[in-house]
Amino acid sequence: MRNVKQKVLIYSLSLVIIIVCVFPFYWAVVSSLKSGTDLFKVEFIPGNPAWRNYLEIFKEQPFGRNIFNSVVVAVGTVSLALFLAVTASYALGRVAFRGRTALLVTILAVSMFPQVAVLSGMFELIRAMGLYNNLLGLILSYMIITLPFTVWIMTTFMKQLPKEIEEAAIIDGANTWEICTKIFLPLLWPALVTTGLLAFIAAWNEFLFALTFTIEEKARTVPVAIALMTGASEYELPWGKIMAASVVVTLPLITLVLIFQRRIVSGLTAGAVKG
Repeated sequence: MRNVKQKVLIYSLSLVIIIVCVFPFYWAVVSSLKSGTDLFKVEFIPGNPAWRNYLEIFKEQPFGRNIFNSVVVAVGTVSLALFLAVTASYALGRVAFRGRTALLVTILAVSMFPQVAVLSGMFELIRAMGLYNNLLGLILSYMIITLPFTVWIMTTFMKQLPKEIEEAAIIDGANTWEICTKIFLPLLWPALVTTGLLAFIAAWNEFLFALTFTIEEKARTVPVAIALMTGASEYELPWGKIMAASVVVTLPLITLVLIFQRRIVSGLTAGAVKG
């Protein structure tokens, strides 16, 4: 009887958590299928779905180009961040040198600064490099957001790899680059997927730098494009279209999580149990 009560409690709490997590996205989908005064009606299933909202966000502005920009920036940021994180984590996690801990703390401390604190300096740097209104400028600026936690997480995983593997590779004649790429990299896949997905989400959702470092509509990423959507008048916001655009840009993140969920769980739980 006690086991039955425990199962009922666990399933009930799980159901509550699922509802709390899923309901905002469900309501966004419902709102995206409404227009006009229907937005003010409480309907869990729209009686007259406004599917045209999804078509109009692509017709009235270059939203497809904005999505492409976000994909390029997010993928570029993740690729560069993971490359630098793997190489840096090898040095910080496997090579003993004076000041290693202080350097790690400094890297982590960089992520504690709010974006607005470095905004003016980054703006001058991006403009001096001729990367204003350029996707490459966004990729480089996003490194401030993604690189500290990617290096920190990858260093933690790199430290947990057995020294015997590295010693055996050295005996077989492998150099440092071969050990890092051919020996350790395959073992770090769960960590790479977990860290890469976190970096992708951070780059995909970033707003402040994207708003500041771009001025043309064709160079904007999706968060800025959604924020600047306007209606028929200056004081009218097309909430149905805004919610439709929000649903569209959320789907890639949900898809990535579903595809890599096993590796994400492996990466999050790696090193939790020793034996």
